[in-house]
Amino acid sequence: MDRGEITMERTLALIKPDATERNIIGDIISMIENKKFKITRLRSMMLTESKARQFYDVHSSKPFYNALIEYMTSGMIVAVELEKDNAVKDFRELIGDTNPVNAKDGTIRSKYAINQSSNSIHGSDSNENAIKEINLIFN
Repeated sequence: MDRGEITMERTLALIKPDATERNIIGDIISMIENKKFKITRLRSMMLTESKARQFYDVHSSKPFYNALIEYMTSGMIVAVELEKDNAVKDFRELIGDTNPVNAKDGTIRSKYAINQSSNSIHGSDSNENAIKEINLIFN
């Protein structure tokens, strides 16, 4: 890599059913754009149970898994592919802690999450998972 070259990363945001139902999609996207993320793809959709199970397979042994699948298939989601230098890390900072009680002020979850389960947004937790999740959602 040449010195000074910027390597853009991609990450995935899912605006979850609690946020789409409350009609705050634009508010969340504005927060994302204000942090200089470039939206490269955007798609509203209903997750099928099969796709939701595949997406959240990492949690399949956890007690909240079935409730998570039920929630994520309960309404429309908006999938957003984002691009930025340090996209995964920067987006995780922007969304805040999974539990909104612990989320820093100014994060998406501190502002919009209802509770730890209905926390309005998903963000990929690693570059490897971002690639897998983007491929699963957009292909």
